[in-house]
Amino acid sequence: MAIIFTLNGKSVSVDVDAQTALLEVLRNDIELNGPKFGCGLAQCGACAVLLDGRSVRSCVLPVSAAAGKSVTTLEGLGNASDPHPLQSAFIEEQALQCGYCTSGIIVTAAALLAKNASPAEEDVKKELSGHLCRCGAQARMIRAVMRAAAQLEGSES
Repeated sequence: MAIIFTLNGKSVSVDVDAQTALLEVLRNDIELNGPKFGCGLAQCGACAVLLDGRSVRSCVLPVSAAAGKSVTTLEGLGNASDPHPLQSAFIEEQALQCGYCTSGIIVTAAALLAKNASPAEEDVKKELSGHLCRCGAQARMIRAVMRAAAQLEGSES
């Protein structure tokens, strides 16, 4: 069955079983490396992507749920020559170690900043609380999100 959705700003069509996990399609069929397989149970956040601007766990979401919608992965936020402020802030704050959880955390933070351009630190902590990071970089990640928020707020003035 062909499923059509917008991925990182471009229309894509995949011919897969409608119940195939979106994560499997993104990684195996489209060959994106941003979203990761972590737990497979929507508990760790490594697979998070944006679906119409909302952070979702793609490991348990059937690809059919993306039909006619917009999916954004880390690759769709920015690139090396034009990074998203969150991507730049994560680098500047050295907010990653192994990097396995980073993609999901950044896209979830992007969803937060899209709905709340000036979050309090507690808002960031709450939003990212469902993401597991075993490297101990959480404090730097929160600083990175706050830095990106300040940068985005400054660019909108």
